[in-house]
Amino acid sequence: MIQGRTLPQRRPGGIPRGLSATGPVLFSYGFRPFFLGGAAWACIAMIAWVAAVSGMTEIGGSYGAVAWHAHEMLFGFGSAIVAGFLLTAVPNWTGRLPVSGRPLVGLFALWCAGRLVLVWPDVLGLTSSTIIEAAFLPTMLVVCVREIVAGRKWADLKVIAGLGILTLANICFHYEAIALGDPDYSERLALAGLTMMILVVGGRMLPSFTRNWLSKAGRTDFPVPYNRFDVVAIVCAIPMFAAWIIAPTGVSTALLALLTAALHAVRLWRWRGWTTVKEPLVLVLHLAYAFVPLGFLVIAVSAIGAMETTSAIHVLTVGTVAAMMLAVMTRATRGHTGRELTASGLTSAGYAAIFLCALVRPMAGFFPEWLGIIYASAGLLWIAAFALYLAEYGPMLIARRKPSARAPS
Repeated sequence: MIQGRTLPQRRPGGIPRGLSATGPVLFSYGFRPFFLGGAAWACIAMIAWVAAVSGMTEIGGSYGAVAWHAHEMLFGFGSAIVAGFLLTAVPNWTGRLPVSGRPLVGLFALWCAGRLVLVWPDVLGLTSSTIIEAAFLPTMLVVCVREIVAGRKWADLKVIAGLGILTLANICFHYEAIALGDPDYSERLALAGLTMMILVVGGRMLPSFTRNWLSKAGRTDFPVPYNRFDVVAIVCAIPMFAAWIIAPTGVSTALLALLTAALHAVRLWRWRGWTTVKEPLVLVLHLAYAFVPLGFLVIAVSAIGAMETTSAIHVLTVGTVAAMMLAVMTRATRGHTGRELTASGLTSAGYAAIFLCALVRPMAGFFPEWLGIIYASAGLLWIAAFALYLAEYGPMLIARRKPSARAPS
């Protein structure tokens, strides 16, 4: 160890692993560049979208502005946060050293290249631009599968399955956007993959973090640990998503969505989120997960024609996916940079902004006469949420970890 940091290691034919002892601290751990880049892109892409909707600029070229916006929220911003999380979590699951240094620089550069070429896809041509953009997720998938297989942590492959779905959805999205002009099915497939990851990982994080916080507070009213009910709730989401992807409207889709919403509402209740109201850093995880059954309920309502499918999509993309990502980003950044695990006022304000965005954006389907105001308000709330993260956590991501109470070995 050097100053408490692990030197990179290389096996014959392998890639360097370990916390890089040289070079920028930004590339010493996966969460640092990808959380920083993902949050920055969340702001930049939304500013570009609001400007495009307002007629002030054009984005996406022949790819299409609407398709570009949907893609960059799901696969631009979303894939960055998924990468940051997995590159940090997988080493903890497997006990292996994390990817850092030059390999991490390469992964981040590949993600950045995808963002750049898709803003102006006609410069290189649609085919070349989408091939470059689509290269990042398969690369991430190979890295994660390699680590889990090498660590023989077979149970963790179910988390990586969500990354596999996201990879497939990205390729299909490009095909639909270019060949059909409407990436309808692949948008729902991507959202299903991201949500399934949250269902699986949430079953680990929420009861664990809640129990730890309650134990620290001297309480014993712990959440119900992961058991067969959780397995049933997760498995039931699979046919529901399959039905929604294939046929977003119809009675069968509505019934499956209602059943799945009920199961996940009970699952959330078993985690006793109301016991964490004094600590927003834990409470936000429960609030974000609350948008899972709410999103499934909205899917059911939209399946019978009482609401636009787009509204259901935004309840899940913003309320479930983006809010959970922001919750994980704040907690992981604080924990892995040696800060106290408690939410500041700025952090809580960011949480409030993303949840308000999740509630405001679906209103566009009910009040079309206020469309411009709703789009602008939702966009500003989204930007505020991630700008607040950048303001508070950006300096932490580029600075060395604060020394812990114990002297490093």
